[in-house]
Amino acid sequence: MCNKSVTFSAASGTSRTPSLRRVFALPVILTILALTCNAATAEEAHLFLDDVTVTASPVIDGNITDAYGARKTRVTEEQVSDLNAQDLETSLRRTPGVNISRYNPIGSFGGAEGGGVFIRGMGSSRPGAEIKTLFDGIPMYLSVWNHPLLDTIPVDSARTIEVYKSPQPQHFGNAFGVVNVVPKRKLTEGFETKGQIATGRWSTLVGTVEHGGKKDRLDYYIGCGYRSSDGHREAADGELKNIYGSLGYALSPNWDLNIVTLWNDNEASDPGEEGADPALREGTFETRTWLAEATLSNSYDTADGSLKVYWNGGEGDWLDYPAPTPGVREYLYNDSLFYGVKARETFYLNHGLEWLVGFDWDYSEGEYDKTFSDGSTDRWDGHDVTIFSPYTAVSRQFGTRDGLYAIPSAGVRYYDNTDFDDEVAPHAGLVTGYKDTEVHLGYSRGVVYPGLEVVVFSEKVIPMLKETWKDLNAEKVDHFEAGITRKFGNRAMVDLTFFYDDGTDRYVIVPPPPPPPVYDNIEEFTIKGSEITVSVNPTQDLSLFTGVTFLDTDPGDMPYAPETTVTAGLNWRFLKSFKLSLDASYLSSMTVSSQARKAGAENSSPVDSYTLVNGMLSYAFHLSGMEGAFFVAGENLTDETYEYLPGYPMPGLNLMGGFRFTL
Repeated sequence: MCNKSVTFSAASGTSRTPSLRRVFALPVILTILALTCNAATAEEAHLFLDDVTVTASPVIDGNITDAYGARKTRVTEEQVSDLNAQDLETSLRRTPGVNISRYNPIGSFGGAEGGGVFIRGMGSSRPGAEIKTLFDGIPMYLSVWNHPLLDTIPVDSARTIEVYKSPQPQHFGNAFGVVNVVPKRKLTEGFETKGQIATGRWSTLVGTVEHGGKKDRLDYYIGCGYRSSDGHREAADGELKNIYGSLGYALSPNWDLNIVTLWNDNEASDPGEEGADPALREGTFETRTWLAEATLSNSYDTADGSLKVYWNGGEGDWLDYPAPTPGVREYLYNDSLFYGVKARETFYLNHGLEWLVGFDWDYSEGEYDKTFSDGSTDRWDGHDVTIFSPYTAVSRQFGTRDGLYAIPSAGVRYYDNTDFDDEVAPHAGLVTGYKDTEVHLGYSRGVVYPGLEVVVFSEKVIPMLKETWKDLNAEKVDHFEAGITRKFGNRAMVDLTFFYDDGTDRYVIVPPPPPPPVYDNIEEFTIKGSEITVSVNPTQDLSLFTGVTFLDTDPGDMPYAPETTVTAGLNWRFLKSFKLSLDASYLSSMTVSSQARKAGAENSSPVDSYTLVNGMLSYAFHLSGMEGAFFVAGENLTDETYEYLPGYPMPGLNLMGGFRFTL
């Protein structure tokens, strides 16, 4: 029997009568929940069937547990297409445990309220950030201020998007959580060309084309994308442009070389607070990235791994925003550079023993130039930092997956930072199960070092800080997690996870008295929560998903940490050629805006709860040598009034129509 109870509540001390839009929207979520529940509890004969090809799962592809008791959520290009997502934020907007913030329909303004991704209540600190964004494991963020710029990772290039919701030292370092985009590559013999063109409200235009081929040992992939929109408000415009490609060659049956490159050029404007003086708008944010990487990988029965070298240069320019001097406008040009080496190898030894060993060597630097409308200039000559972090882990499987099994594990990552003290991040886990039921238990420590932002603040923004940044320690979080997964044949899966995060040593600026202000690691936080996801394929043509996340934070005003988040989705093929994709979400009221780096700062910018429903209807057809589909997609189908930041209303009903093809 399946029982679900979901409570929708407004912020404490407020009472609102549900609008007609919400009265319509909530039943959509509840209907999907009910369908999921009924399908999951259908007769056993309907759950245990032979393998069949089913409609792709909506919202997410699934949750994956590794041999070390750690989990990641995977979103594939199929889910991105079904969501009609135009960028990284909208690709993850329904992923359980993930929240976003933005101003405009197209483009991310900066890396905070105007374009941010937050995981289970973390990622809102600015400058700096607990959450990092990666492209194929490579750092992709603004080094000067040490936080993500989401437009620098185009969703067009993504084969899969991996969301790591907890510290996982065996996979990454210097972050409490990670969003990693795995680039596209042609892995099967033959040639394929795909593309789309679409247009929508507010002069929105979308165009993409990509082509890949593989013949014998050689494979290649190249693509490009363009998106632009005038936006739903004055000065809510944005534009995204990207080109990406890969070239691979199988050196032998066991060795492979792959080269990847990426370029993008983007801009987004700040529409400003509704009703405010347009002169207070914060201008335009432009981002550009150039990336190149080469990966040598191997795969044997007894071992597999890779060696990656990379170079990544970028710009994040904040233009035409109000300077401290009245009537003067400021133009800030930030330059970032990353390069490094990443290596890892897993050895599969006798008796179910698995040994992982690897290291990351990452170099980053940054600088900026400023100009002002009154003719004055300023410059920060920059700083650089290197982090070397070797890691190792061991796991051992007892039993077999088709019966009773247990996989204990343990590992550690060591950090050597050229600016700060060394740190150690241990982890341990246990995966155990019997046939279709699996339990995972895990502990891990996350380490996040202060970045270049503490140097530039001390040297240019608040010189009275002097060199107190050199006395800082890394921020840390101890993460505990327990969960259970139950599969019902090929038709349904239920995941339940409980987690607890104990954060310490968050660095802040301690203001006078006594003077002067200093940096110090004095703040702490805790996050308790649970997450349940249910995926059901009751027929070959229908796939259902729902997820619920509950968060309890201390302090209670942590931004982008709603107490309750509900997501739901369905994919339904009908009448042979039609496909309907629906997704919906409910977020309870929450505090928003960046979490300041000031001791005792309170977050006092709340937004009300809201419910959103999006959908896409497509009609597929086949011609000689081509498969195509016409589609119409709608965001905010119920025309809900909502905002991610007070005074920044988001779009109402937004329709888009277009055509997709595959050759």
